[in-house]
Amino acid sequence: MLSDSSILTRGGPMMWVLLLLAVLVLVLFIERTFYLHRGQIKATRFVDGIKNALAKRRIVEALTLCEETPGPVAAVVKAALIHAHDDETRMRYAVQESAVVELPALERRLGSIAAIAQIAPMVGLLGTVLGMATTFHAFMQGGQYATAQALSFGMWQALLATAGSLVLAIPAHLAYHFLQGRVRSLVRDIEWSGNEIMRYLLVDYRKDNEAALSPAATPAQP
Repeated sequence: MLSDSSILTRGGPMMWVLLLLAVLVLVLFIERTFYLHRGQIKATRFVDGIKNALAKRRIVEALTLCEETPGPVAAVVKAALIHAHDDETRMRYAVQESAVVELPALERRLGSIAAIAQIAPMVGLLGTVLGMATTFHAFMQGGQYATAQALSFGMWQALLATAGSLVLAIPAHLAYHFLQGRVRSLVRDIEWSGNEIMRYLLVDYRKDNEAALSPAATPAQP
């Protein structure tokens, strides 16, 4: 078996490029995983908690809960609460604007992972070509008496570069699609939470307010 240093040495200069790309993918994947995990909350439970606070006329408590909860869902719900007494058009615009601000943060750096997954086979192909060039150069230098050892160096370089690029590209593609799935899940939570809290504010919350302020609900004076 070849040691790690021997593989990098025999694989030629492109192996070091692949190693650098692999470290970069690993760092980006870990950072994105923790970021998306932090923003992933139980949207149904969170919105139910906001509704309970609003049912008790505690809108400040609901806003405080949004500020203390990380993630895009809380930010979108907070935008709706701030415009709780506005008309539907202004409230919807505020919610959409908040969602537009949050979405780029969710997708940040995913393009870098996808780009590395796409260019890794090209880097490996370049290493393969360089290895084959080294093999033909050794063959020309040795003429009809080129040794197998001289020819094998270039072949090793070509094969290791190809293998290294595939070892990087396959996990990078999997990492990208995994993170994309987490982003899609968060986007669905954002859309549902925004629509649900707007429906509650525009229908139930205002109906309860009108009932509480109506003359029939006001106790008669002695």
